[in-house]
Amino acid sequence: MAPRMPSIAPGVRNVATRSASPALCDTSRMIPVLISVVSYLVASGLLVAGIRRDRRAPAWLFAACVGMLAHALEHSLVWRSLGGADMHFFAAISLVTLGMAVLTTVVGARGRMATLGVLVYPIAAAALLGSHLYGHRPPEPLDWRLQLHAWLALLAYATLAVAALLAVMLWLQERALSRREVHGWLRALPPLVELETLLFRTIATGFVLLSATLLTGLLFVEDLLAQHLVHKTVLSLLSWLVFGVLLLGRWRQGWRGRTAVHWTLAAMVLLVLAFFGSKFVLELVLQRG
Repeated sequence: MAPRMPSIAPGVRNVATRSASPALCDTSRMIPVLISVVSYLVASGLLVAGIRRDRRAPAWLFAACVGMLAHALEHSLVWRSLGGADMHFFAAISLVTLGMAVLTTVVGARGRMATLGVLVYPIAAAALLGSHLYGHRPPEPLDWRLQLHAWLALLAYATLAVAALLAVMLWLQERALSRREVHGWLRALPPLVELETLLFRTIATGFVLLSATLLTGLLFVEDLLAQHLVHKTVLSLLSWLVFGVLLLGRWRQGWRGRTAVHWTLAAMVLLVLAFFGSKFVLELVLQRG
């Protein structure tokens, strides 16, 4: 007998019944979202102001923490209403950006990597707002093994997405230095060698998480064909191989610079297509999510 899906609490809209009810948001449910969005944007604005003054005010850290706590609270309230974790397309993107914000804040609080928050915090704000406005769906009944697999996947995507942004920053920094264009934002970044080291540490961490994700998927997912996961698995494996080759090339050949950037971005494109590309097609195009 199929498990009974939890009922949807007032204020939480089901995507499947979108056409039957107007897209009106409960004002009280918007409070955590608005607090998070405003806090993220304030944190980003303070970081930009710090770059212009060449002096970063500590207030950005407080604003970022408020944004992340409100972000997490919004998901917790939704899960409580639904009776489980919503990990559908927009909700999953929001969770990934929350992980990116946490990683950026933790690393940024200890050094000059807070500059990454100028990009990450607005992305997290937009993802959370989009997830709330789109609405939420009853969670799929997953046992603890598949839940572990899903959470490992979200952590891996968040970590490797930060690595992709670091790769872009590394490319911009190298490009500016080669052209001798010393901008204010350039002084806000760590030295080139330090940024490159941080990039590979982030990739290594994400690679471990991605390996654990693929391993748990192999062990716990029973039927890849029935669950429309073949293309997702193939693309994830290709991304894992590209990241693995990059780390091996760094260790054996000392790969760096544009080579590292190109391999990182190529692997990330494959990973995005594997997870969000497949979810987009299945849930939004084919309505099978």
